Amino acid sequence: MDKLREAILKVALGFSLEEVTEEYDMKDGSLRLIKRKETKKDVPPDLKAAKLLIDERDYASLTDDELEREKQRLLRELLENQEHEREES
Repeated sequence: MDKLREAILKVALGFSLEEVTEEYDMKDGSLRLIKRKETKKDVPPDLKAAKLLIDERDYASLTDDELEREKQRLLRELLENQEHEREES
């Protein structure tokens, strides 16, 4: 369940990915790389995924102090994920 939540969080916050495409040719009995293409894609944050994460908790039952702590936790998590994404870039 934690892996699923992490995947949803990643989509909710947005992420970058790198794609590598390689083409090979058979010449003289061996494969030779003839073309390599690296593409970096930025996937924007997904609001439906964010809503799914928000809906997983019953915020109406929390006190003001609990809501403030949860807000601070989510902000820290958002910043940590943004820093992690920047480091991977």
